[in-house]
Amino acid sequence: MRSKVETALKHWGMDGATYRLIAARENHVFRIDFDDSSYALRLHRQGYRSDAELLSELQWMSAVFHDGLSVPTPIASISGDYLNVVEGIQIDMLTWLAGAPLGAAGKDLQIKDRPGQFRRIGREMANLHKVSDGWTQPPGFRRPAWDRPGLVGEAPVWDRFWDNPTLSNEDRELFLELRRVADAELADLESQLDFGLIHADLVRENIMIDGDKLQFIDFDDGGFGFRLFDLATTLMPNLHERDYPALKAALFEGYRSVREIDTGPLDLFLLLRSTTYVGWIITRMGEEESADRNERFVDRTRMLCNAYLSNHTH
Repeated sequence: MRSKVETALKHWGMDGATYRLIAARENHVFRIDFDDSSYALRLHRQGYRSDAELLSELQWMSAVFHDGLSVPTPIASISGDYLNVVEGIQIDMLTWLAGAPLGAAGKDLQIKDRPGQFRRIGREMANLHKVSDGWTQPPGFRRPAWDRPGLVGEAPVWDRFWDNPTLSNEDRELFLELRRVADAELADLESQLDFGLIHADLVRENIMIDGDKLQFIDFDDGGFGFRLFDLATTLMPNLHERDYPALKAALFEGYRSVREIDTGPLDLFLLLRSTTYVGWIITRMGEEESADRNERFVDRTRMLCNAYLSNHTH
């Protein structure tokens, strides 16, 4: 990995820059310090995104940055390219955003003015959707689609959750029934739902707070989807917070201060968001702590699924 990073730095004219690994999730992200400035160097997971998808992500981030949102913006290499391939690895560089994440997965939320923060998140999310709707996508723009096929079709964006190999026969039957019901529900609803470019991963770690500034990072899974899916993604890690109803109300209030949205089908999208993690973990079973994470994902989805199906028949 060291040789790849140092070779990549040459592409950006940053030979001799100091660097350290910050995150190793979908991508390996390094903080680069050079000439009194800091940057984020991303080495992308092989086979996860095409060159066209990654270039489109960078174009989108640049557009929303220039429209006033606090997001990372791409830095061109010496050649003028925003995306380079080094030893078979897709690499790009972004501006570094200071601040601390809203929180961490699996831990109690430790922030002040909790409803106030969620009101700000809702407002900024709505601004992201509004700006994205007003942006003209360049030719060849490609991003994944979190639409009905992307959630419950034969080849979902994050794999077939009903085929998770750890599922019991009962859970598999339950999830297949959910898939059938959710597909029918979405078929009825999709023409009425707000749809467009979404971040699709606004979890705690991707919401950065720097004083009074709220920033969104990691657009790696951003694409076309239901706007309610973005709201559900932010709410998902907070379902068991003691003040969850107040956080949810504040998130919606902040969002609606910028643009309207029908939140009626929220329970469906919370459930669909939960199923995506059951699919996502399938190809990551060998990673550290994956067994515990998988168990949490399946347990949560089973609970949400039973609650949803008990109240919805189709």
